[in-house]
Amino acid sequence: MLQRYPDAQRMNHWLIALLFFGAGLSGLAFFHPSLFFLSNLFGGGPWARILHPYMGLLMVLAFAVLALQLWKENRWTRTDTEWVRHSKDMLAGDKSNMPPAGKYNAGQKGVFWVMVVCLTVLLVTGFMFWHAWFPEGNILMRRIAVLLHAAAATGLILGVIVHIYAAIWVKGTIRAMTRGTVTETWAKHNHPLWYKEVKERPRA
Repeated sequence: MLQRYPDAQRMNHWLIALLFFGAGLSGLAFFHPSLFFLSNLFGGGPWARILHPYMGLLMVLAFAVLALQLWKENRWTRTDTEWVRHSKDMLAGDKSNMPPAGKYNAGQKGVFWVMVVCLTVLLVTGFMFWHAWFPEGNILMRRIAVLLHAAAATGLILGVIVHIYAAIWVKGTIRAMTRGTVTETWAKHNHPLWYKEVKERPRA
């Protein structure tokens, strides 16, 4: 077994996931009247409105910690561009032309940066119409902020859906975030450059 994530990173990941569902469901309750029933999960409309920005802020802060730890490994390279070019073949079941991936492949990196951008937009726009702390503000700017907030939330939700689907689709991936380890076979098959890097590290 190879360690892919230490305990602290895994705990932070699951904290982010918990806050994502809390902020997401409470936010959807105010997105459209047909979804207002979701506010009952938080004790009703007033409580959902109170809790939503705090859960969102905590989610962004927790993700910021994770992003600072992982951003270097998510930098885009020429290999990633080549990976994208052959991604259709991979989805069709042919991985023969796929370039070797490091700790993260181009798809994972794309999801990471989508999350970075969407959460940044959510943070900035969320402050712009957080009435409890910022009661004054330009009406037009607040309307624009609400629109951008909804767009960023949609992007984030789609990114999370892709993230979850990929984790389920690639067998052996989920254990990386539940146990922190992956098999050598999984690493060699899915992330050969990372596997080589780990195996070449001097043992403590």
